[in-house]
Amino acid sequence: MIYTNIPNTHIKVSKICLGTMTFGEQNSEKDGHEQLNYAIEKGINFIDTAEMYSVPARNETQGSTERIIGSWLKNQKREELVIATKIAGPNPAMNYVRDNMGFSSEAIDDALEKSLKRLQTDYIDLYQLHWPERNANFFGKRNYVHNSNEEWEDNFQQVIKKLDSLVDQGKIRHYGLSNETSWGVMRHLSESSKHKLTRCKTIQNPYSLLNRLFEINLAEVSMRENVGLLAYSPMAFGRLSGKFLDGKMPKDSRIKLFPQFSRYNSEQSIHATQMYAALARELNVSLAQFSLAFVNQQPFVTANIIGATTMEQLKENIGSIHVELSAETIEKIDFIQNSQPNPAP
Repeated sequence: MIYTNIPNTHIKVSKICLGTMTFGEQNSEKDGHEQLNYAIEKGINFIDTAEMYSVPARNETQGSTERIIGSWLKNQKREELVIATKIAGPNPAMNYVRDNMGFSSEAIDDALEKSLKRLQTDYIDLYQLHWPERNANFFGKRNYVHNSNEEWEDNFQQVIKKLDSLVDQGKIRHYGLSNETSWGVMRHLSESSKHKLTRCKTIQNPYSLLNRLFEINLAEVSMRENVGLLAYSPMAFGRLSGKFLDGKMPKDSRIKLFPQFSRYNSEQSIHATQMYAALARELNVSLAQFSLAFVNQQPFVTANIIGATTMEQLKENIGSIHVELSAETIEKIDFIQNSQPNPAP
């Protein structure tokens, strides 16, 4: 395994992070524990989850992922693991998660205490704001459209002060962002600096061969401000595994089971995937490992969040850490990207 540090900390994390959003929906508790045990055996020490998981989000399974991790974590050496979770932002369709879905002080306390209880731990290593409270581009939205009537009022300082107090209490060690924009990241950094408060260390956004929007603005913020990317959906909901090539649609695949997740289903995405698959064949490497290796090598990536529903998939995904793409191959990838730029925002 390759290790790096969460930026501006001494916390060492594996370059491959185990994503767990299938635990409680596509994977049982037994499955989840098997994945966790294998991942740890292979050197992974970084585990990511969220209060709203499993996915797709619904009342019946909300919190199940944290509970499955918690029933495993209680028998582990907690200090050797890095646990990241997230507090959900506002979403009227998800009011079953908490009464207050914003980032008020009361809401953060409520969400954190419930996550700590489900995870059976006294602290969270990295506590992330799952998506912004304000109107912004995330979850497949490409263009920003301003809403002058939105109810959100600027509360960056208040939110960071609350997170700072939780660091002081020892309930969280650091905080991060997710599904955030360059403006949002810079506001977080500015407010932290101005008021001498804890600083955001990471940003968890989508990043893959089919979605390189992070490179447009956020990559510069990441490199110059030392805020590491935790890349999610590096396999584009399985599209980049190769199992959907030639029109195939495996019955147990996420895209088949949950057709509402159409982010990676455009004709442009399918066409680009075919070109990447052809390049992977030239290199005699699987499309899955080819796709993950590309993410692993990016200088702004702190960790690559993989997910799997079978042990075979998990083993292949973790094995990508041993695949290195040459500069010539990266040039070929960029040529494909330029012909089909970011088909899945």
